Amino acid sequence: MTRKGKLYVAGLFYILWLALIVLLCLTDRQPIGPEGTTVGLATLNMTMMALIGVYGVDGAGVRMGVYELTEYLGYFSLLVAACFALLGLVQLFRRRSLKKVDRQLLAMGGLFVALAILYVFFEKVIVNYRPFVLPGESGPEASFPSSHTMLTCVILGSAGIVLRKYVKSPALCTLLKLVCVLLILAMVFGRLLCGCHWFTDILGGVLVSLALLALFDAVIDMPTNGNQIG
Repeated sequence: MTRKGKLYVAGLFYILWLALIVLLCLTDRQPIGPEGTTVGLATLNMTMMALIGVYGVDGAGVRMGVYELTEYLGYFSLLVAACFALLGLVQLFRRRSLKKVDRQLLAMGGLFVALAILYVFFEKVIVNYRPFVLPGESGPEASFPSSHTMLTCVILGSAGIVLRKYVKSPALCTLLKLVCVLLILAMVFGRLLCGCHWFTDILGGVLVSLALLALFDAVIDMPTNGNQIG
């Protein structure tokens, strides 16, 4: 796909994400959340909850084993991000110029900053609350978009995009990309199946992640100073 095509894809996913937010704020809002909190697209979300059958599990409606597994997967994603950040710092130290750090690593840094900003923003601007009050929490928490879904999709997705620059073996590169995809799918479905999020929380996390990844791919595709990945 051309760089222009990637920008169009990023724009499309961003529009779909914004449209979902508008629907959640304006459509079918019902007090189905904990302590009577209202949830957008309530019928759709309740239907999906019924389909995955999370009610009554562990007495709180959450499959804690799956929940904890996704928590560890989130920690692993942060570790991957830290490894790329360390690589960028090593390059900065050795090359003594920010301009000489690989564009892929600089773009990843910007991507992770954008991810952090989104996380903080939606902790303050609450679209939907979680379906349940999780053990150890004192009250309803922000639930949209799923931060763990965003975290894993963006970090492992961007890692998969740049692997071909840093892993010279085609076979190993393909294997690592497959691992990234499988872990992303494990997070998406695990976060849904454990019952700690509404379906639209997961969908929102996926849509904004795809928008960010398409934009990231377009940015690193800019040919400058021979830094384009090959």
